[in-house]
Amino acid sequence: MRYQVTVDAGKAADGRRRQVRRRYRTENEAREGLAKITGGVVEGSFVARSALTVEQACRDWLAGMHDIEPTTRAAYTHALKPLRERHGDMAVQQLTKSHLDQLVTDLTTGKLDGQKRAWTANSINPMLNLVSRVLADLVRQGALARDVAAFVKRLKRPESKLTTFTEEEVRQLLKHVENDRLGHAWHLALAGLRRGEICGLEWADVQLDDDRDAGTLTVAHNRVSVGGRVHEKAPKTVRSARTLPLTPTLARMLKRAKALQAAERLRLGPHYLGDGVRVVVDDSGRPYHPDTLSDFWRELCGDAKVRRIRLHDARHSCASLMHAQGVPIAVISAWLGHADPAFTMRTYVHAENDALNLAAASLQKVVTPS
Repeated sequence: MRYQVTVDAGKAADGRRRQVRRRYRTENEAREGLAKITGGVVEGSFVARSALTVEQACRDWLAGMHDIEPTTRAAYTHALKPLRERHGDMAVQQLTKSHLDQLVTDLTTGKLDGQKRAWTANSINPMLNLVSRVLADLVRQGALARDVAAFVKRLKRPESKLTTFTEEEVRQLLKHVENDRLGHAWHLALAGLRRGEICGLEWADVQLDDDRDAGTLTVAHNRVSVGGRVHEKAPKTVRSARTLPLTPTLARMLKRAKALQAAERLRLGPHYLGDGVRVVVDDSGRPYHPDTLSDFWRELCGDAKVRRIRLHDARHSCASLMHAQGVPIAVISAWLGHADPAFTMRTYVHAENDALNLAAASLQKVVTPS
């Protein structure tokens, strides 16, 4: 014998009467089920069964994000990919904390199908936060009882110490790239430009003085990599769009690069693949993938016999060395395109060994009897 419970659960979205039917093996189970459903209806917490899948829930949530940039949408899509690939066909109401815990474990150990490398806290925590946003949205709509992602423990982020070049290392690397075809790109990196700003820089935004090594460059484009795909967008923030004066050395390097590109275009003729727009391109005129530029940088550091720091750390080096030379934080912030000088101070200004030794020497002068 089976026991059936039928409960009025208000009205559906189309205004029709909604009834909930459940079957149980025993009378006691039926009574408990009736009490639970009735209580949920009264409290407004009852959630009707739904066949909505994890894949459809993610797709619907992304479709509802109307005011985000294409690059942000691509980043969200990439972050949700592991969940959708593993549990996309599952009813979202069946998704549990255990499912997400196992997903996190597999991502951190690199065991997910097709995974090239293990994910770190920097990737996993944003993924969990996005999953939580998807589920919380369904809770608000009354389509889900609770957000199980909220109960998944986030990974502890390791304390990251930003590494920067010393003055001597900067000189050594720049000396090494004096005749490098991409020497101007590395000068731009050590002048504080982001990787995306270097890849997106156009000749129309570079004003060079014909009579002397001087000029300006305007950061107006950003060419970034999201999930391995290249996206072109406006600068990161309003303050990121900025015009900077060129040092004589950087102006000279840019002039040389422009002349070299013109010679390459002439030599290849119809086989030249570029349109002459970008500042940093290969010898056939094609813009580099941002990740390729990072690969070249790693090789360059080894060849120049300096520490292998990230390409983005060249930007940190610029800020730290400016600070060591006494440039005010507000000016460094404007140069880097930051909205908040306090952020510049917290994030980019570091005391290197040379500066610490100088500080120690200064202290010694104070405490040494005359």
